[in-house]
Amino acid sequence: MKIHEYQAKELFKKYRIPIPAGGVAFSADEALMVAGGLGGWPVVVKAQIHAGGRGKGGGVKLARSADEVNKLANEIIGMTLVTHQTGPEGRRVRKVLVEQGLNIRKELYLSIIPDRVTAKIVIMASEAGGMDIEEVAARSPEKIIKVFVNPLLGLQGYHCRQLAYGLNLAPAAIKAFIPMVQNLFRLFVDYDCSLLEINPLVITAAETVIALDAKINFDDNALFRHQDILAFRDVDEEDPLEVEASKFNLNYINLEGNVGNMVNGAGLAMATMDLIKQAGAEPANFLDVGGGASADMVENGLRIILSDKNVKGILINIFGGILRCDTLATGVVEAARKTGIKVPVVVRMEGTNVEAGRRILAESGLSLVAAADLKDAACKVAAIVK
Repeated sequence: MKIHEYQAKELFKKYRIPIPAGGVAFSADEALMVAGGLGGWPVVVKAQIHAGGRGKGGGVKLARSADEVNKLANEIIGMTLVTHQTGPEGRRVRKVLVEQGLNIRKELYLSIIPDRVTAKIVIMASEAGGMDIEEVAARSPEKIIKVFVNPLLGLQGYHCRQLAYGLNLAPAAIKAFIPMVQNLFRLFVDYDCSLLEINPLVITAAETVIALDAKINFDDNALFRHQDILAFRDVDEEDPLEVEASKFNLNYINLEGNVGNMVNGAGLAMATMDLIKQAGAEPANFLDVGGGASADMVENGLRIILSDKNVKGILINIFGGILRCDTLATGVVEAARKTGIKVPVVVRMEGTNVEAGRRILAESGLSLVAAADLKDAACKVAAIVK
């Protein structure tokens, strides 16, 4: 789960991580009120969307007067902001963060993520912070410092010193930097984060360390432990079909292809999408109905797939284990009766109660294409959408 910058900074404030003074605004009038309370100029008006690259896309602007704040807030709120992370369709901006301007001497990069290869938490930092950090990572990876922390032992003092000295910080900045890193690490662990990123982390002319930006993602599987974080969810920033699927505990990700998929098991779903691509077509979604899916979940999953106008054919690939084939078939038939399937459907089923499932589908009156195996199913659905 992703949250906005202003929400991430609320957590930063809770953990005593220095941030600029500011506040969120949903209109130009509110932006003026926030700016008026900051005590001076300039101020920064920042678009709030779940994507990076806002500055390059024109979503972060400096204002040196109340008139400029009003003008910029009116321009940014309501705009469709296109960045390298939004794709060409962009995201509509519904709110802005207004913050005090800072006298910046240096921009750094700092992030914390889990590293699955080493089973450790890695803290990454670089002196080359700012908008072009992706290019730095691609062209000059040696400029990225990586410190690996054993999660069972936790963050140690030498980890912080390794980061501070690697960033060539002055003694005054080191004094502020080390407790900030300790608090960031505690926040990362306490809230089961999958990503915590500050870009840029700035050193001011007074040698203070301030998080000018804030990005936090959370492990969805741990959200049941953090009801306060669930309140931060902004469904306007999420794909409508993915939001709908989450209501039924379906693992759904919308893609850009034309073959809708319904599969039980994440690994099987990935293999199914690979075979569809090998057959010359493109998957329109990832949908794992799970091992314990009910007929209602299958019905809702199929309804969500059908609501995607790009879908020209559907591949149902079920290996009956916990989810029995007859349960799947019942859900498909119910969904067909309620929604009216107007695209071809290829079905490949094997496993528990497979004969009962095939009988239910055969007696349903639906126009279905049977497949002998997974490869055959992928080839048949690819031929249909072509």
